[in-house]
Amino acid sequence: MDSNDYKLLKQLMAKGRSTWAELGALLNLSAPSAADRVHKLEEAGVIKGYSAIINPEAVGCGLAALISVIIEDSEQRLNILKKIDELPEILECYHVAGDVDYILKARCTSTKDLERLISMELKAFPGVKTRTMVILSTVKETPILPLEIKRS
Repeated sequence: MDSNDYKLLKQLMAKGRSTWAELGALLNLSAPSAADRVHKLEEAGVIKGYSAIINPEAVGCGLAALISVIIEDSEQRLNILKKIDELPEILECYHVAGDVDYILKARCTSTKDLERLISMELKAFPGVKTRTMVILSTVKETPILPLEIKRS
């Protein structure tokens, strides 16, 4: 990847609906040349997809929580991870070092919905322990990566 690729990525992270003409102007290239560069980044798996960033509260998913998960029965690990992957309320799943196995970020409609997620879905597996922290407010949340750091 060269500096033009990084410029493209930064622009698309900030404004995902940029036109080929806008991207071309940013790089001093034609619109088709900019499109070719973007397609190559997509084919290489650098750009994984595109999506709209939705206000969760506006669509009824205002309750956010971090759930730490400990899996005591290692034979259940794959089944649990498959279930986590299937649950739309779980937005992110991180395998972490330390006292817990995974940290999940979940978005729910209510505390009752969160209770269902934890009690009926996650704890349905034997040997699963959870600890939940309800997020009161979000100070910073961004999908924009710090690309300047990678260019050293």
